[in-house]
Amino acid sequence: MVLDTATRPHHTQYAETEYLVGGGAMSVKNALLALLVEGEQYGYELRAGFEERTGGAWPLNIGQVYTTLDRLERDGMVERHEADADRQVFYSLTDAGRAEAEDWWVTPTGATVPSRDDVALKVALAATSPGVDVRAVIQTQRKATMSMLQDLTRTKRASADRDDAWELVADAMIFRAEAEVRWLDHTESRLSRRADRDRKAGATQAAAPAVSTSETSLDEVRS
Repeated sequence: MVLDTATRPHHTQYAETEYLVGGGAMSVKNALLALLVEGEQYGYELRAGFEERTGGAWPLNIGQVYTTLDRLERDGMVERHEADADRQVFYSLTDAGRAEAEDWWVTPTGATVPSRDDVALKVALAATSPGVDVRAVIQTQRKATMSMLQDLTRTKRASADRDDAWELVADAMIFRAEAEVRWLDHTESRLSRRADRDRKAGATQAAAPAVSTSETSLDEVRS
């Protein structure tokens, strides 16, 4: 069912069609619109184009493609055409869809609302939760991130003859993994310094002479 323009919501939620990419979110909606700028395409063609243009790093489910296309059609951004002789249903951009795609290129991603960082969230909670060994949490995460970084580096070296799309995506993943390792090292050092200060402060307080609780007059002090 197609909603009437007057009753259609101005901002349809596409939360179910987002991919998390290095802590951020990539909207399948925007990716499909960008691909359709080049001309009308059908669902499987759009999926193949998405995976080719992103180096195959994020396989796209065909169900997500058609769900997103249905929502874009409902919002007046794409137009569905009659099936051809091969029973393929093609989609093309409307003027509103083309404007949305062009706006995406000039709008910074995540510039206004920071994306949730699950690693930072986990470490922050571990650092403030009683009984949790935050150092062990950090080391476990660091080991996993280093393993992923090594795998990415090996894969990139072994596939040097692949296209530029894969090189760009691999570099982005490697740089983000390196940044995460640096942040984990920084956080562990910071928490260690704080623990040392707390221990020294506690030792100093324990070594300080006890202050008598009995009342002492000013004259007694001066005498």
